[in-house]
Parts: sequence; C-alpha cells; structure tokens
Amino acid sequence: MFEPVLLKNIDVLDGHLLSTYESGGGYQALAKALRESTPDEVVELVKQSNLRGRGGAGFPTGMKWSFVPKRAGKPKYLCCNADEGEPGTFKDRIIMERDPHQLIEGMAISGYAIGAETAYVYIRGEYVAAIRRLEQAIAEAHAKGYLGKRILGSDFNFIVHIHCGAGAYICGEETAMLDSLEGKRAQPRLKPPFPAVEGLYASPTVINNVETLVCVPHIVARGPHWFRGIGPDKSPGPKLYCLSGQVRKPGLYELPMGIPLRELVEEHAGGPLPGRRIKAVIPGGVSAPVIPERGLDVGMDFDSLAAVGSMLGSAGVIVVDDLTCMVKVTTRIIEFFHHESCGKCTPCREGLNWAVKVLRRIEAGEGAPGDLEQLEMLCKGIFGNTFCALGDGAAMGLRAALKHFRDEFVAHIEERSCPFH
Repeated sequence: MFEPVLLKNIDVLDGHLLSTYESGGGYQALAKALRESTPDEVVELVKQSNLRGRGGAGFPTGMKWSFVPKRAGKPKYLCCNADEGEPGTFKDRIIMERDPHQLIEGMAISGYAIGAETAYVYIRGEYVAAIRRLEQAIAEAHAKGYLGKRILGSDFNFIVHIHCGAGAYICGEETAMLDSLEGKRAQPRLKPPFPAVEGLYASPTVINNVETLVCVPHIVARGPHWFRGIGPDKSPGPKLYCLSGQVRKPGLYELPMGIPLRELVEEHAGGPLPGRRIKAVIPGGVSAPVIPERGLDVGMDFDSLAAVGSMLGSAGVIVVDDLTCMVKVTTRIIEFFHHESCGKCTPCREGLNWAVKVLRRIEAGEGAPGDLEQLEMLCKGIFGNTFCALGDGAAMGLRAALKHFRDEFVAHIEERSCPFH
C-alpha cells in the first residue's frame, strides 16, 4: 500500500506549526544539505531523481536549476509559483494551509542549490488562509534559524517574501508572473532570454511551483533512488491528484505517478454518482484535452497522456457524467480562457472571442451548418501562434471536444436545442 509522503501531515492536528513539522523530521533535510553537500551536489541529486516540474510543463527540475549561470554578476532569485489558477486544481492551497513548513524547507534547499538568497512566493490573493499560514510559518522559521542569516551555522543566507496576486489566470505563466512581481501589467514575455538567465529584475531566476518544491526535501532525505522507485522511470515520484466533478469521493489524493486514470477515478474517487455513468474525464485542469470514457486506461504521467493527445498539466482531474452536455462544458471552458486572456496576442484575443460567440450560438440552438468547421479553423489559427500556452490550451481543449463529442455539437445544430435540457 502506498504511504503518503507529501500529504503525511495534512490531517495532523496543528500540522501547520513548526513544532509539529520538526517532530516528524522537518528541516533535517535542510541541515543535511548544508552540512554534507555543495550546491552543485544538491543540483546533481535532483537531476538524478528525475523530478519533473509539477506545474504542468513537466520540465526536469535539476536541469532547469543547472541553467542558472555560476557567475552572473547579479543576484539570483527563486520564485515559487503558488498562483494556482487552473480550474479543478487545489493541491498547492492544501499544502500551504496545512503544511507550510514543508514548502519553506523545499525553498530553502532549492535556494541553496542555485545560489539564491532571496525568494518570493507568488500566491493568489483569494488564498487568505494560506497566506496567513505562510506568514506564520516564515516567522517561526526565522525565529528558529531556518531562514535569515547564516542558516544553521552555515554561510548560507535566505529570506522568503510573500507577494499576493489579484486573481489573474495569466500570472500562472512564469514570465507574466515575473512582470507582475515587478509591478507591471502581467503579460508573457518573449523567450529567449529564459528566466534562468534573465528573469526577475533581469537577473537569473528559477521558478518552480509548490508541489515541485515540496518534493525536494524528501529527495535530499531519502535519496534519488527512492524517488525513482515510485512510478515510471521517465516520470517518477509521488504525485498529487485533485479529484472533482461528478464523482462520489472528490478530494486530494497522493498516489504514485503513472497510476491508471480509470483506477484513480473508479476506485480511489469511488466512481460516478449513483445511477450515472462516466462520459469523459479532463485529466489535468481545463487546459488538458478531454478524454472519453473508453480512453481511461491511460497512465497518469506526462508521456502516457501526451501519447493519447492530452496532458497531465496540474493533475486537476474533472469527472463528467452521462447527463452532462459537452457543448455546455466546452462553452464554459472557452469562455474562461477568453475572459482570462491578457490580450497581448491577436490570435488568442480575437480567436477566443470569435470561438465564444460561435459556441454560445450553438448552445442556444442557433447554430448553423459550417459552425464546427469555423471552430476548427479558429483552433488552427490560435494554436502555436501565441506568446504563452493559454491559447494553445484553449485550442487543444476545443479540438478534443469536437473530435470526441462531435455528435453532441451536431445534435445542437440540427435539432436547434440541447438534447440534455
């Protein structure tokens, strides 16, 4: 039976307190890293573990760290992306509310590895409870010498600041987040230069999300071979899955990377509601293309989902049952992306606006022949033609809905009404 690692303190009384975290071995990994390893050795340790970023892109974390110049002549920064704006995703919030010291320790070790003395947690402003818990945890860590000057008697200095966002989905994109931190309007930057070379304040910057950073202390404490022993070799480690939608037991689950999607939904989440059948599952937040019920035997890892035309994304698993209209679901998703587009790129700004108008017309029973072809044309114009992945996510999601549930779109147009309502 799989024993939770990242969520082991989630249901512990006062799990957010430093005393509770220390009693379970907290900050021993930081002490071990400072005492036994050089920064380069910590980077190599993470490389050997093959930890891939848990924010959605799945880029190897140790490799990202190694891109930071050794002698940049500028300060280096670590940024924790805790914006978590992807619908269906709530894993980072739970960690920050109930086990914030795990994140702080992960950030401290990561800062040591890349040579950063200053870090920022960019957190969405709606996460009021998480912000308060993080503020308390940072104060406790400072008082015990886990943050600040000469941490645990070493030469390493490290401080963490909290920066609250204002609920903009685009700030989940790393370069838009950096612009927001600098006080600018949040819009994606053209890359290169990449943040590891020229990021926050034009200085070398590493950006990782919460779940990625909390894996680091466990890799240092238990070793890379332990981490690689969980799940598939190309995407190893424990993974947090957010289950929501029309399912009996929604919630946050920690299981091995690569678990079959069907097992996750039907066994761990209890399957569909009484009298219902699963129609489809969105596996990684609304940016991930939907998978029909017949495709649920796919593994929940980066490579397996990519092979079937979807993606792991944030692992926000949203279950859709047989009484739900996929035209309505698709319309709401594209409306979300249209609303959250920063407007910088013409294909995204204009293409999503046009797609929303067509989808609303179809949903209202006013669709016309040629509408589906028009939507496919819009997807082609958006995909691959924008600064960031927001437009790509919207286009992929719309394409998948048209591919797997085209009969529902056709029924709306031909019957001039929704067959589900």
